[in-house]
Amino acid sequence: MSRVPVPVEAGDGAMYAPLLTRDEQVDVLERLDFVLRNISELRKEVEELRSSLQHLAAEIIADVRSHLEETQKVTRRRRFPFPRERSDSTGSSSIYFTASSGTANTDDGESEGGYTTANAESDYDRESERESEEGEDEVSCETVRTARRDSLDLVNEDEAPLILDSSLEEELGQLLQQADRLHNGDEQEKREGFQLLLNNKLAYADQKDFLWRLARAHSDMCEITEDADEKRSYASDGKEEIEIALQKWDQSAECHQWYAILCGQLSEHESIQKRIQTGYVFKEHIDKAIELKPEDPQSYYLLGRWCYQVSHLGWLEKKTASALFEAPPTATVQDALQNFLRVEELSPGFSKAGRVYIAKCYRDLGNNSAAVLWMNLASELPANTKEQFSKIMKNIKKSRVCLIQA
Repeated sequence: MSRVPVPVEAGDGAMYAPLLTRDEQVDVLERLDFVLRNISELRKEVEELRSSLQHLAAEIIADVRSHLEETQKVTRRRRFPFPRERSDSTGSSSIYFTASSGTANTDDGESEGGYTTANAESDYDRESERESEEGEDEVSCETVRTARRDSLDLVNEDEAPLILDSSLEEELGQLLQQADRLHNGDEQEKREGFQLLLNNKLAYADQKDFLWRLARAHSDMCEITEDADEKRSYASDGKEEIEIALQKWDQSAECHQWYAILCGQLSEHESIQKRIQTGYVFKEHIDKAIELKPEDPQSYYLLGRWCYQVSHLGWLEKKTASALFEAPPTATVQDALQNFLRVEELSPGFSKAGRVYIAKCYRDLGNNSAAVLWMNLASELPANTKEQFSKIMKNIKKSRVCLIQA
């Protein structure tokens, strides 16, 4: 086919032959029409496929949730190796929080109703356990009496911290001060603090202020170690320690705060479903910590982090949350900013990362001048550990690039 126009005559009135003949033009139009029809059909097929995938994902999530609930009902009573005091009051199980929607599960995948059902044993179960334990009770009865006779004159565990003599109180106070100092130090000092608390666990395991610091030390170790399995192990062990504390002291802001932190650290190594589920538990405990201790900047910083992450949930996470819960978590960048500013109001310069997040919030809201100001303020503060420093500097560089581009 001729593709180059050739003048028929020379001069001002030169005539050019058409680029394509009439038949060729018709053929091209037919081909274009065929392509457009295929594109339209392909678009419909993509929409149908997307709808099918969403429906399939919802069914899979429902099946997984059902399977988990059935499995947990069977294993829940065997989770603790020691007998646990039961009560019909929901207040006695303070660590089993539900989401505000009334349908969200706790961090252990249990609703409060499910927990009650699991502990409602049948007469057959109780009779079987009674028969198996009668022999053991006769053998161990005298041992238990002897141990109790030697331990604080049979004082209730909840009251044990109140009867420490002056020398023990002084020793515990010095220990806690040293643990706080090491917690605020570098990586090596955090490791020393963790070992210090472990070495004294048998002596002070029934003391509230000791237990939540021990859980905090597990969180520190989770932060500074690089091995994924070790991170998970530290977070899991710390969560178990703080669960024991919460069973006795559910009115402790520190216990609620570190329980939320350790739940969050543990969820980093779990599925998206578990992470979303943990988000509800995290928010519930941080709200409780703020209620009990409204002037603690750490709680507002954690709540700000939660709000910021929720405001940036991806499409898949939002769809999963909608499928699992009636009311998915909601928060805005403005909510996050207000909490971070509250931290600065209570304790200026409390956190280098907190100032970075303030800058990121202002950047997201389009206030670049305020973002640059807070980024410079963040760069003036020191970081406690190398890992924290690298994360913070990475955020600072990323935010500055975004501001320059904006």
